[in-house]
Amino acid sequence: MGNKEYGIELFFKALADRTRLRVIHLMGDDEVCVCFFVEVLKTNQPKISRHLAYLRRAGLVSARREGKWMHYRLVEPPDQQAANIFREVRDLLAQNQEMRRDRARLAKICCAPQLPVQLQKAPRPASLVA
Repeated sequence: MGNKEYGIELFFKALADRTRLRVIHLMGDDEVCVCFFVEVLKTNQPKISRHLAYLRRAGLVSARREGKWMHYRLVEPPDQQAANIFREVRDLLAQNQEMRRDRARLAKICCAPQLPVQLQKAPRPASLVA
């Protein structure tokens, strides 16, 4: 792949898990709070955090803290060929029915006039705010 320092094995392992693929697709071009992943994927926060940490180690997401909220966004891999593969994977995910249902659920939760109690003060993804 050209850049010997880039961890291509870690990159492919990061893409080899269904939950991580779902998280990648949910982020899309947004910055998303962990709490929304928990709500949409119906799993617990420690599990989601482990998957996000794996994606961070692979160089596919970055994180930022705002108070008690952790926000994650996708970043392009530093290796050009890996970046091309990552774009193709994201395009493929956009065509998958399960991924579309996840994204629709995120939009429904984010756009609801009243968020679930655990999300009431969570910042909503920018592209989903009306």
